[in-house]
This record gives sequence, C-alpha cells and structure tokens, in this order.
Amino acid sequence: MSSSEIRQKFLEFFKNKGHAIVPSSSLIPDDPSVLLTTAGMQQFKRYYTGELDALKDFGSQRTASCQKCFRTSDIEEVGDQTHLTFFEMLGNFSFGPVGSDNPEDFSKDGYFKRSSIYWAYEFVSQILEINPARIEVSVFKGDEEIPFDKESYKIWHEEIGIPKEKIIFGNRADNFWGPTGDEGPCGPCTEIYVDGVEIWNLVFNEYYKEKGGEYRKVEKPGVDTGMGLERLTAVLQGVDDVFQTDIFESLVLKIKESIPSHDRIVRILADHLRASVFLIADGVRPSNKEAGYILRRLLRRILAYQLKYDIHADLFTESMEIIKEKFEKIYPEVKETKIILKVLEEERLKFQEAVGRGIKEIEKYKEITGAVAFYLYETFGLPFELIKELASEEAVKNLLKEDFDKEFEKHQEISRAGAEKKFGGHGLVLDTGELKAANEEEAKKVVRLHTATHLLHWALRRVLGGEVRQMGSDINAERLRFDFSFNRKMTPEEIKETEDLVNQKIKEDLSVNFKEMPKKEAEKTGALSFFKAKYPETVKIYYIGENLENAFSKEFCGGPHVGRTSEIGGFKILKEEASSAGVRRIRAVVES
Repeated sequence: MSSSEIRQKFLEFFKNKGHAIVPSSSLIPDDPSVLLTTAGMQQFKRYYTGELDALKDFGSQRTASCQKCFRTSDIEEVGDQTHLTFFEMLGNFSFGPVGSDNPEDFSKDGYFKRSSIYWAYEFVSQILEINPARIEVSVFKGDEEIPFDKESYKIWHEEIGIPKEKIIFGNRADNFWGPTGDEGPCGPCTEIYVDGVEIWNLVFNEYYKEKGGEYRKVEKPGVDTGMGLERLTAVLQGVDDVFQTDIFESLVLKIKESIPSHDRIVRILADHLRASVFLIADGVRPSNKEAGYILRRLLRRILAYQLKYDIHADLFTESMEIIKEKFEKIYPEVKETKIILKVLEEERLKFQEAVGRGIKEIEKYKEITGAVAFYLYETFGLPFELIKELASEEAVKNLLKEDFDKEFEKHQEISRAGAEKKFGGHGLVLDTGELKAANEEEAKKVVRLHTATHLLHWALRRVLGGEVRQMGSDINAERLRFDFSFNRKMTPEEIKETEDLVNQKIKEDLSVNFKEMPKKEAEKTGALSFFKAKYPETVKIYYIGENLENAFSKEFCGGPHVGRTSEIGGFKILKEEASSAGVRRIRAVVES
C-alpha cells in the first residue's frame, strides 16, 4: 500500500465516521509557546480550551487531518533508519461535549475513549488489514498525580479482546501526553504497536495543566490521536527503514547518484532537503534566530556535506522537482518552486562566502577546543555539530559540547554587560515613546515590538485611510499599545486585514534602515512624525523597503529597530478599543 493510499484511506475512514476533514496548518504555529508545529493537535488547541467552537467553524465536534510537523529534538538523530525532522501526522480529534461514546454513532457530537479505541482498531485491522496477532497495545498505569487508565484497559481487554499479555502498562514518560508548551490540554494515552513498533498514539485530554504545574479535570474531555505516516508506511511496506519507503524512494535514488556509498549521509540529505523545502514553503527564511536558525542549520549541513563529499550535482533544484511531484496534490504550497529555489540559492551564496572559508580554517587546527569551536561558530557561522562532523576525528576527539557552551555563555555575559551599559539596565526613551526593558532578552523583544508598531501604523493607514495618525505608544516586553486617530470602532474584517498586512511584510523579510539628516530635509521625504514630539535639528528617519525614496513605511524615530522584518516573528492583534474621543487603541503582541 502506497503512502498516498494510506493517507487517503485514513481521511476517508474518519470522514465516514462524521469527522470534518481539516487541511494541515502551517509549520509556523499560532501558538507562541512552541517554535514550530510539532503535533496534529496544535492547530486545534483553542478548540480544546473552549476559546473556539469546532461546531461553528467545521460543522462538527469531530475533525481529522494530515498535519505537517517538525521536531527539532530529532535533528541530531537523523541519519539512522527512523528519525526525521519533518514528518506527516495522521490524526482524528474530538472536542466535546461528549454526546455518545458509541462507535456506531457517527453524529457530529464529540466522543471519547470507547469510540477512539474501537475506530483505531477497526482501521488498523480491517482497513489496513494488519493481522491482529501482530498487534499489542499500551495503557497508562497511573502515578501519584494521575490514576490508572482503567477504562481504556477494560475496553481493550474485555470488549475488543486483546489478551492481557499483549497489554503494556506504561509510565508517565510513555503513556501520558502533553501539554504543548507550559500549559494546556493533556492526558493519559493508549498506544497501538505492530510487530513491536509503535504506530498510533490515542491521547485522552481529561486534564488541563496550569502554568504552576497543577492538573485539573476538564468539563469537556477531548480526544487527540497521532499516527506518523512515514513510520506506518514502513510497517505496511515491510521495511525497517523509513527512507526505503515510497515517500523517500525517488529522492534517495537521486542523492545516491552523487554519493553512493554513504547511507547515513544520504539519509541526512534526504531528510534535510525535504524539511527545508516545507519550511520555506510555509514562510520560514534562513536567519540566526528561532525557526530561521533551524532552517539555516539544515541548509548549511546540506551544503557542508556537498563540499566535504565533492557533490557537484545541483541537489536543491533536482530535489525540489522530486518533492514537488510527490507532495503538490496534498500540500499545494510546495508548487512555489521559484520562490523556494530563490531562498535556497541565496543561502548557498552566503554559505560559500562565509562557511566555505570556515571549513578551510578548520583544517589549520590539529586540536579543536571549545574556544576554537566558538571562534569558528562566531566568525564563520559553523554550528558546533558541523564542526564535529567536518573536522578530522583526531582534531575533535576531546571536544565536548559543554566546553563550547561555556564559551557561548561567556559571550552572552559580555553581551549582557554591553546591553546594560547601553540601556542603563532599565529602558531607553525614544521620540516615539518608551521602550521598557530590564535586560538583554527583554530589550530584544521590545525592539521587535517597536518595529512592529511602524508596520502597524502603515497597515492602519492602508486599511482605514490616510487620516490615521499615531497618537501615542507604549511598549514593554509583553506587548505593544498603539493609539491612533480614528472616529469609530474597527470591524473584525478591518482588524484581520490590518494584522494580515503586517504579517505579510514580516514574511517578506524586508530590510529596516535609517538615514540621519536635517529636520527640514527630513520633512520633505514624507516621513511620518509623532505629533506631540519636539524633534532636534538633526533627526533619524527609519524606513522599511529597498531605499528611502521607495520605502512604504518611513517615520521620524530614534530607534532601535530590528535589521529585517522577519526578525519580528508573528504579529497578533489582541484588542481594539476606544482610548478617548476620536482616538482608538490597539494592543498587540509578537510571537516567536
């Protein structure tokens, strides 16, 4: 059975059980507690908490999806037969309130453990035609905080007939899931194994974990299941290597044309190429921060191996075509080959300029210490992992990650000292308001928020008209507050359009620059100014765009700002309200 058939059969099966089929969300989550989308339930998190109504949005309290996921924790493991960074997660979900938990009831109400377990077993044993003799299951055995999941055990053993010897009693680490981030829905889970390989995890969100660590029972329990498509495909196709499945077959064969005798490197290249294409397709751009750093790390690892193994083939272009052909029907965003290849090529050029010199630098050292490794990282952009891989075994035999981390920490302490001197340990007063920052981390956050206010100002004028002017601003590490002249409440459509415009400019990764000039000359540029401010005779104009003349946003401002709009992260308007007569107020946040 091909991976495409498995994906299709799964979605059709749950559609017939009353589930709304929901497209995959982006790898860039709307959840600030996580860097990238790591699970199928993430796009549904607010339905579990009751903030959103699934019946209203999807026409059902039941949904199913095939979700794009990315887990950074597995990067170092990639190269073996099972680990991946990017993968697809098949899942079915129930948000409650629980109507009937009868698996014969295909209504649009929520369901819980009985229906979940019965349907999972039906899909595995009947639709996928896996012999029940190959199947084992696990249940949560309980601990001092959460009791034994007796209900799941009884359903598996007494109702479905799984023998006792094929039921595993798992601990908290194995059979309790969640939450994503510091707080959220979570609960015990029961897993399905085929030939000893876990293929499906059924999570029963009976609890909500508070930030303080307390678990409370929820009024409307939910179901969240996840089944990795790649692992399931390997089981059904009778291989123990996900890279031997039809998902990777064409890509692996193409890479092997250039590097036939290094299976581990072939697997790394196949994983990283596919993962990079999907990250870029969803708007991630290489940078030295957050998701952008993850992407850059993948791409530079690919490029470093190309240098090390003298691969002359254009892996980016060749892989792009294979990935597009394989996935475009289910994920149309990968069709944007020109955009994706442009990003890949730009990173290749940066790598050749900086990292290529770093690789030559490595060869000069008979022994690489933590200090040398940090020098290579800081000067040439070579991550610790790449240094370990590209240097000779003799040179790095005594190199430890903790030594590198100590050097990194020293650098951070110097940076913090510099920031305290620059920011006075408190805030930096600007012409546009006050940025409140107590330390370097807060300073970075408020700088992102500050640039976001410029984009917000521009977007509001675009949506509401040129009469909109800034009337006040206040920024701290948690949020921005922006007051502007306007004589009525914004509509939900106007708020969404404003938010979308800001996020679009963030995704475009535009340069943020400034020019210093006499105030009278600056006024002729059309730059906006804060009406209450008294400006000196020489001012700075911060602009966003390729140059001051053509910039779409330009304002009198003392700074500081981010270097590129992509550094801001996601932008979210929390509230729009009245401030005073003729003045409205927006509160917004930026999300990593």
